[in-house]
Amino acid sequence: MSSGQKLWNKAKEIIPGGNMLLSKRPEMFLPDKWPSYFSKAKGCSVWDLDGRELIDMSIMGIGTNLLGYGNEEVDEAVRRTINLGNMSTLNCPEEVFLAEKLIEIHPWAEMARFARSGGEANAIAIRIARASSGKDKIAICGYHGWHDWYLATNLQNDSNLSEHLLPGLDPIGVPKNLSGTTFPFQFNNFQQLLKIVENNDLAAIKMEVERSNPPENDFLGKVRDLCDKKNIILIFDECTSGFRETLGGIHLKHNVSPDICMFGKALGNGYAITSVIGKKKFMQAAQKTFISSTFWTERIGPTAALKTLEVMKKLKSWEYVSALGDKVRSVWRDLAIENNLSISIGGIKPIPQFIINSKDFLKYKTFITQEMLKEGYLSSNIVFISMAHNEKIFEEYNEKLKNIFKIIGECERGRNIDNLLETEVCHNKFKRLN
Repeated sequence: MSSGQKLWNKAKEIIPGGNMLLSKRPEMFLPDKWPSYFSKAKGCSVWDLDGRELIDMSIMGIGTNLLGYGNEEVDEAVRRTINLGNMSTLNCPEEVFLAEKLIEIHPWAEMARFARSGGEANAIAIRIARASSGKDKIAICGYHGWHDWYLATNLQNDSNLSEHLLPGLDPIGVPKNLSGTTFPFQFNNFQQLLKIVENNDLAAIKMEVERSNPPENDFLGKVRDLCDKKNIILIFDECTSGFRETLGGIHLKHNVSPDICMFGKALGNGYAITSVIGKKKFMQAAQKTFISSTFWTERIGPTAALKTLEVMKKLKSWEYVSALGDKVRSVWRDLAIENNLSISIGGIKPIPQFIINSKDFLKYKTFITQEMLKEGYLSSNIVFISMAHNEKIFEEYNEKLKNIFKIIGECERGRNIDNLLETEVCHNKFKRLN
């Protein structure tokens, strides 16, 4: 048993759920075999507790490190901040500079607030929308965190969030009187949203701009027009999509502006910083309601974000990661064709993902992770592309995948995949571990 698995087994006994983030649970990748913990990370390499170097062709810190792990310019800016002091009775000037920069990048916005996690930023945006509108009800499309306002979606029907979060999520611990305050709708399904609007007095419509598939039939434009007509605040959650296809929100590519927008993950290249930007007439409501936290005022996050934005602009990172994302899609598509596999490929350009259209997909996903780990890769069915990835890495990745896809093709034609798995099948939904 690896050092990482030994530590994970201990963690499950003293940390409920084993860790702080569901997406990093070993069971989501390769139960009993995943390295679980890292000792070092640099570029697109991760070293496990046994000192083995692994190429990260998977979630790259859940998308936090678009510039790669340990970017020298960002880390040096943070080191200078640490030397000067991270916290004080007085405010850090960097938060003002960061607000100015984000507003400059998004001319429709006029004000900004900051937090340190995506769930916090989403909760802030909802509080502002409710305070500004004087209304409570929210329509949602996408993943927006773990707070009560969002999980209340499952109080009416425990499968409401199955298409947005995870299947089988029980909203235990969420006050039942929040039932009927949050309503889900499917991306590109304007008629479904229209029905929600016609039957409810909404404070806001909150949605991811693009996740698995692009908007169709002017979907975003129709949502914008509907919000204007019905006096509903439009909120875009760009915690994942931001800064990947444009220098800023992906909504800039679609020429549709929200009233409020959130950014996270890539904004600080691995350092904790999230932002909520918006129009002044809505953002001013943050002064009428209580939104405040001590560690939202630390200096490292804004410092990292300012330097990250500077490096992104200099390197035109969004162009680079989008182009590499297209190449990963081509690799998967070609391998599927070669092995007569039915495959669905989606996600925004820099975050490609695939599903093999088979009842055994989770077994195949587990097999891919299992075999690629043997070859020195952290791998799954999704890749968060970073500036540290390059064509050489993708060529080697392609070569390693060839035989794996060949075997999966054989399994689709009669070979038994169960005989090839060395561990349990990976999880695809929320489960209690201990």
